[in-house]
Amino acid sequence: MTKTAAIIGGGVIGGGWAARFVLNGWNVQVFDPDPEAARKIGEVMANARRSLPGLTDVALPDEGAITFHETIASAVDGAEWIQESVPERLDIKHETFAEVQANCDASAVIGSSTSGFKPSELQQGALRPGQIMVTHPFNPVYLLPLVELVPGDAGDAALVEKAKSVLSSLGMHALHLKKEIDAHVADRFLEAVWREALWLVKDGIATTEEIDDAIRYGFGIRWAQMGLFETYRVAGGEAGMKHFMAQFGPALKWPWTKLMDVPEFTDELVDLIAGQSDAQSGAYSIRELERIRDNNLVTMMRGLKAQDWGAGALLNAQEKLMRDGRPLGAKADDVPADKPVLTARRTVPLDWTDYNGHMTESRYLQAFADATDRFMEMIGCDAEYISNGGSYFTAESHIRHLDEVHAGAVITIDTQVVLGEGKKMHLFHTMREGDRVLATGEHFLLHVSLETRKPAPPSPQIEAALARIAKGHTSLPRPEGLGRAIGGPR
Repeated sequence: MTKTAAIIGGGVIGGGWAARFVLNGWNVQVFDPDPEAARKIGEVMANARRSLPGLTDVALPDEGAITFHETIASAVDGAEWIQESVPERLDIKHETFAEVQANCDASAVIGSSTSGFKPSELQQGALRPGQIMVTHPFNPVYLLPLVELVPGDAGDAALVEKAKSVLSSLGMHALHLKKEIDAHVADRFLEAVWREALWLVKDGIATTEEIDDAIRYGFGIRWAQMGLFETYRVAGGEAGMKHFMAQFGPALKWPWTKLMDVPEFTDELVDLIAGQSDAQSGAYSIRELERIRDNNLVTMMRGLKAQDWGAGALLNAQEKLMRDGRPLGAKADDVPADKPVLTARRTVPLDWTDYNGHMTESRYLQAFADATDRFMEMIGCDAEYISNGGSYFTAESHIRHLDEVHAGAVITIDTQVVLGEGKKMHLFHTMREGDRVLATGEHFLLHVSLETRKPAPPSPQIEAALARIAKGHTSLPRPEGLGRAIGGPR
């Protein structure tokens, strides 16, 4: 039976929660008085649909339905999880919780996205204080897995366990804080870094872009996969954390930071930071920046998933739950036509290897596909040409796996044109490590119009370039394995 969640407040965070629930098969009922709420959440949903499903190798459940309601009472009707994401004003939150509890099921989890208020503050005057808890996520909620779960002393133990179970099923990690504190845990770290960054900008030490570079090219990536203390433990070498603390502990007494001394937000400082930020990122719209961010996060977390580490381990655990829960370039004139064309030379990366310790079969196809793309570029079918509406589509492929290859090996691919005339392009790739033949890939492609999505003649320039190379390659020996069918010669 489909479960139901209620979202009270559909801004950036509320919209992210809605997307996380909907894409994991829950029905979502939204209350937000903003007349633009449906449009805004729709845009967040569009970004989530293109990114979240790509995190897992098991298909997510069928999407739930999302509906918009004119009252809180209607939105919370039948909901098992109610997420409050209204403005950060305690009086508004108290009014919201009063109306929610007057109309919701007593067994529903009521979570607050608050980044600053403690649960004891949220629970003041509540009908059922133990039902209300902090469930503070991080943006984008539909991708980042951390949720700070803070029930406070009044928290209902059964509802806390229910909250953990639900969050786990959504691919999220509930960081259960046993004691409440202003701003919880993660935002206190962020606040400390933010304060120091403000001083570095104000004092002219670094620009906003330079500070961001220090994070994203350095400790940010390191923290993403190992956190703070484990990172420092590794930094201590074989002697571990004690050695690290003994070596670097004295630095804590040095006046390196101004963490408790915050610069005044003068107009000059605000203008300085805003101007530098515009110079750094103003060429992109917010939606473009979100898509860039999402692409980076998906790439990073899938990499961590292959190592079963950090956020990637959470994805593997979620996949197990889902599996267990249901059945299952050179220009054309420069390309010589008297010999095969070198179309790839690359190192086999670690994440291209499989459980047998060698390159997995799908990566052979990827390598050959990349070689085809390179050859297309060589004959003029490059990004600019494709953007103008022409390209080649692969119609048929055949790969022979002849020998294994391991991570770190340098592989090359030579490409021979078997046929190149009109709309047709028939390529034969040979992959080698040194002189050792690893695989061959035979591919038949048709030139298409991207407007009609049907075969169409290429431009005269591309047709001439392809024909020139194809004519030259007719004098080459017939490649071994050409035209071979599975199990034997044709």
